[in-house]
Amino acid sequence: MEIRDIVQQALTTGYLSVAAENQLRQLLRCKLNADDLNSFWTLQNAVMTGCVKQESRELQNMTQTD
Repeated sequence: MEIRDIVQQALTTGYLSVAAENQLRQLLRCKLNADDLNSFWTLQNAVMTGCVKQESRELQNMTQTD
């Protein structure tokens, strides 16, 4: 799966799973092209505006409230 595929899935579902986030980290270690960077920035913006929720943040918040 490529960065744009992960981003598209997250934008479609409104959710970024821990597995997808880890896969993104792996892919971001490689040499990126302009499309990869644009896709990643789109995802970052969607997360910051609340359009996409991160499973990792939800899990972190759950453990902090326990």
